Amino acid sequence: MKISGIQKTSLIDYPGYISTIIFTQGCNYRCPYCHNPSLIAADSNEESYLSVNKVMSFLKKRKGLIDALSITGGEPTIQADLKEFITEIRTLGLKIKLDTNGSKPEILETLIQAGILDYIAMDIKSSLDKYPKTTGSKFDFLSSIRKSINIIQKSGLDYEFRTTVVPGFHENEDFKDIGLLIEGAEKYYIQNFKADICYNSKLMGITSFPLYKLEDFQKTIAPYVQKVYIRE
Repeated sequence: MKISGIQKTSLIDYPGYISTIIFTQGCNYRCPYCHNPSLIAADSNEESYLSVNKVMSFLKKRKGLIDALSITGGEPTIQADLKEFITEIRTLGLKIKLDTNGSKPEILETLIQAGILDYIAMDIKSSLDKYPKTTGSKFDFLSSIRKSINIIQKSGLDYEFRTTVVPGFHENEDFKDIGLLIEGAEKYYIQNFKADICYNSKLMGITSFPLYKLEDFQKTIAPYVQKVYIRE
């Protein structure tokens, strides 16, 4: 596991639970507006990676103070030993939340079938026709995205889908397309873009969407999902 950092405590990342967050290194997307650009390259700062033993030791000391571990990135599902890592963490009695971009449905299915996940948060970057622009990737992940959505919705686990919205990348009509893509979803979050840190520095400092625009997006997608929330 390439683990680049730990956030000791979060009261909001895993809804309803106090969690520790770990950040895995490496991502197969190059989203221009990525807020964690230092985590994209898979081979950067290898000497600074935290060992699994160190993470386990840290979590043991947090016993009784946290309920869960949230695994984010980067993209956790590109880690070759993710299943083994989560299995070891489960011995501590912690719930596991996994963040993913949905590009590896076969990994998601393996983890779900193993019974080692409690919550999945999947990013829906945009309507599918805009994925090359929003992900900065030339790879064809579209069939994988559809498969991951289907796997998650049928998993029986608690889950959410979410989209970080960025001026110039998202508009109102996209949310009808997203709604059709995730139709029937339990929870969907619209997250406002923060321009202080970006993979593409040209986006730094641009003005995020005002609240009324987020509410417009919310109204557009609301007929397709059970609940829609805004994260400003």
